[in-house]
Amino acid sequence: MNAVVKPVESPSAPPARHVLVAEDDPALREALADTLRFGGFRVTAVADGAAAVAALEAETPALVLSDVQMAPVDGHELLLEVRSRWPEVPVVLVTAYGTIERAVAAMRDGAADYLVKPFAADALIALVERVGRADPAGADEDAPVAADPRSLETLMLARRIARTDVTVLITGESGTGKEVFARYLHARSARRSGPFVAINCAAIPESMLEAVLFGHEKGAFTGASTAHTGKFEQAQGGTLLLDEISEMGMALQAKLLRVLQEREVERIGGTRTIKLDVRVIATSNRQLPAEVAAGRFREDLYYRLNVMPLRLQPLRARPRDVLPLAERVLARLAAPGQAPLRLAPAAAERLAAHGWPGNVRELDNVMQRAAVLAAGATLEASEIVFENEPAPALALAPPDGAVSAPVQAALEDGLKDRERDLILAALESSRGSRKLAAERLGISARTLRYKLAQLRAAGVAVP
Repeated sequence: MNAVVKPVESPSAPPARHVLVAEDDPALREALADTLRFGGFRVTAVADGAAAVAALEAETPALVLSDVQMAPVDGHELLLEVRSRWPEVPVVLVTAYGTIERAVAAMRDGAADYLVKPFAADALIALVERVGRADPAGADEDAPVAADPRSLETLMLARRIARTDVTVLITGESGTGKEVFARYLHARSARRSGPFVAINCAAIPESMLEAVLFGHEKGAFTGASTAHTGKFEQAQGGTLLLDEISEMGMALQAKLLRVLQEREVERIGGTRTIKLDVRVIATSNRQLPAEVAAGRFREDLYYRLNVMPLRLQPLRARPRDVLPLAERVLARLAAPGQAPLRLAPAAAERLAAHGWPGNVRELDNVMQRAAVLAAGATLEASEIVFENEPAPALALAPPDGAVSAPVQAALEDGLKDRERDLILAALESSRGSRKLAAERLGISARTLRYKLAQLRAAGVAVP
């Protein structure tokens, strides 16, 4: 069965983006290459998986488009080779024998997408344009870590959801990465050029939450000296994240339901309705059906939010994510120009054996703690300290057990230097956002402000 492929007249993809095509049927290979070239791509076309690997060794493309049924190296084998040696390069598989099971298997192995013959030329161009949009050197740097099969299934579903504009309800235990997935959905959606606005419904008093969400006019209530746009208006053309939606009171839930139904908002104290063009993503660490049954959450609002559910698994249920997550944290904590700390085999085993009741947030804290305690370029098992465990004794004392003043001073200076490097690295990776830097460091915003004041007093240039 051949794909229905024909040239398109107006290019819809960025010029000069390089696509590697692997297809053993000469006629179809030529048709695919011609279609992509007419779509504005630069194309290298080869006849099998082995030739594709040789082409990859010569030049890294933005995307690999491969048929599944090839010999001697088929598309799935090529996919595994690319994921192993060029993990930043997305792979799209093409087959006439597409089934849900094979699609899921391919996505588990790391395929960016799966195209079933026959397909139209514009569908091919649209898919390749979307998947191959990012430069290979930096594709999906902030994507959720997904090395475990269960995580890969979740990430595959998230990719599908991102293409649509439906309301999404992300659930999972605290610390599983719900906001990370929400940002990922926005970044891969057609709204990515619009704002991403997040509001934590548990962090704002009920009396203020309505005004923060919907905005207010001047004089709407005591203290409203000026008009203020709400989060819904601020998210126009983009995405609004309602974090921990289950913490919202019942009265406000009714007002939120109306806004979601009517797709319009009216500021407090105002008379003008404002049409909304906003995608809503909600998160909760509670079981919302149980909250509905207990009378704490409106059933109609639950169904309005639960158009597309996305359930995140706890870290203990996806153990193969632990080490990649730990390595990502260490890479984030590395000072500019310095190599990240490495995990000793015993340290990796200690991390893998832990149950992680605090999920990814606990892992982040543990790795930051280990980075402070690290004595060298490699993290040892003794430097991995879990919650409620005493910090390891530092082997700097003289034989009689007394720590001399020079050694104590050197120890304190070393810890201060390490703390300074961690804070500056967190600020740089957060692009100057104090709130995000504090979250990444596992400290409160108030503590971060205090630490920054100390650094400034010591003459450190703080961005």
